Amino acid sequence: MRTPKFGASNRKLVDKATKAKKAKYECPKCRKKMLERKGNALWLCKSCGSKYAGAAYSFTSESGEIAKRLISEYSES
Repeated sequence: MRTPKFGASNRKLVDKATKAKKAKYECPKCRKKMLERKGNALWLCKSCGSKYAGAAYSFTSESGEIAKRLISEYSES
């Protein structure tokens, strides 16, 4: 997508998604920063071997964070 026919805003969005996809995230189980993307919304911890389903390009999405917060608030009351 680095060709001149695509706009700057599209290139920025693609770069942001690519960086999020390539980044390593913290594993919820072992708390090590070894979580890597293995497929579309599939995440695998290289340390403990646990598998998770997450967002397509990052481990958590904004709507997932909101749902997690709401579930924890409802379970407390």
